[in-house]
Amino acid sequence: MKAGYFKPLQLLVIFCFGVIGLSAQDKNEQYYVSNAPFKMPTVVVPTFTAKTFSIKDFGAVSDGQTLNTVAFAKAIDACSKAGGGRVVFPAGLWLTGPIQLQSNIDLHIERGALVQFTADHTQYPFIKAGGGSGTLTPASPVYGYDLKNIAITGEGVLDGAGETWRPVKKMKTTDAQWRKLLTSGVVSKDGTIWWPTKEAMDGEDYLKNLKNKTAKPTPEDYLPARDFLRPYMVYLVNCENVLLEGVTIRNSPKFVFYPNHCNNLTMRHVTIFNEWWAQNGDGIDISACKNVMIYKCTVSAGDDGICMKSSASKNDQPGTFALENIVIAGCTVYHAHGGFVIGSNTDGGMHNIFVNDCNYIGTDIGIRVKSNAGRGGLVKDIFIKDIFMTDIVTDAISFDTYYEDVPAGKTIDSVRTTIRDKTPSSEIFISAKCIVKELPGPFLLPDCRKCLCTISFLKIWPFPPIKDLSQQMHPISTSKK
Repeated sequence: MKAGYFKPLQLLVIFCFGVIGLSAQDKNEQYYVSNAPFKMPTVVVPTFTAKTFSIKDFGAVSDGQTLNTVAFAKAIDACSKAGGGRVVFPAGLWLTGPIQLQSNIDLHIERGALVQFTADHTQYPFIKAGGGSGTLTPASPVYGYDLKNIAITGEGVLDGAGETWRPVKKMKTTDAQWRKLLTSGVVSKDGTIWWPTKEAMDGEDYLKNLKNKTAKPTPEDYLPARDFLRPYMVYLVNCENVLLEGVTIRNSPKFVFYPNHCNNLTMRHVTIFNEWWAQNGDGIDISACKNVMIYKCTVSAGDDGICMKSSASKNDQPGTFALENIVIAGCTVYHAHGGFVIGSNTDGGMHNIFVNDCNYIGTDIGIRVKSNAGRGGLVKDIFIKDIFMTDIVTDAISFDTYYEDVPAGKTIDSVRTTIRDKTPSSEIFISAKCIVKELPGPFLLPDCRKCLCTISFLKIWPFPPIKDLSQQMHPISTSKK
């Protein structure tokens, strides 16, 4: 989308608190594609040859002590040279550094297999953040750039050793948890943030000084800031025909799953888990992707649960959308800042998103739309239907077009946006159903944390104005317990 695109903020919000319809268990992926309120293209799912390559045949040892990075790379390389197939991780505890994916390969993590990424951060070299990027970043535990036909499948577990990377805010811990943290790491001067290392705590200041010293820092220049520059857990850039199925991905340094500019992406029956205090611990962040199916996935996260992002690039054509044709169906989100989230960066534009038959249980907010000037863009044709929510901490639905991302150790005043271009603009249709737990004694409608009939417009950009806002309130249904 063009920078500086202005259009009135249009919000058509429809609340339908009614009875339960056809069970989501009876609906498969094709049902949701066929019933999307826009023409949803068929999402191409990758296929692979029948060749299999066990990591054990390349020297991998499942003792939890041996670093298997080289053995895994050898197995993946052999599979690639053979024309692709399946690289099998049998049951066992497999310690490793970063895994670089290659085209036409399915990483199959069998039930009982735990792929544990090492807490030794020296094993994560600085690499480019994408095939054509000049930005350097520590290698993600699992990453792939410019690939086609890739998958991570199976019923095993990938663990990113995130506790060795992430800062922790004291306000999010119990007294016992905080005392345990203080046995290692360092604490900020004001005593409110625990950092795993002094390098992580000082990393931001180091990078500012580095930028002033040299225009083209080398990977060696960045090494003192490695602990601060946390990698994403599974990071894919410009990939086509991607499948994640059955696996559990947990304990990430930053976002758990972060595909960028990918086409034809399928996630089904995937479990995503971060502790609720995990700083920047988003679950699923889909960024500037097209033709995406997220089906019956379960998420618990330290930040946003299932989030749509869309940053503009210099290659975007006027009038196009960087993110479009997304179906999210039958998913459950537990702890998260938001169950389904749009933003905060929407300046690449979003179009054609269908969220259906999802459950948000105990999230801070159910449906969350956030952006601000400088990172806003046109978000249109977003359809959110038959969402079931309970025990939401604050609001069922929240709009915030003054959103500010406040990193650990910062205050909102230090990051406040002052620019006035790229203004957020949204056209969103929401139909939310609610199961209300029957309460003892008389039921009072104003108990909004149970009936979930609240909507908050936290901070709405004063120009352009809101228009076309309507609400339809229907009888609340209850389920007896």
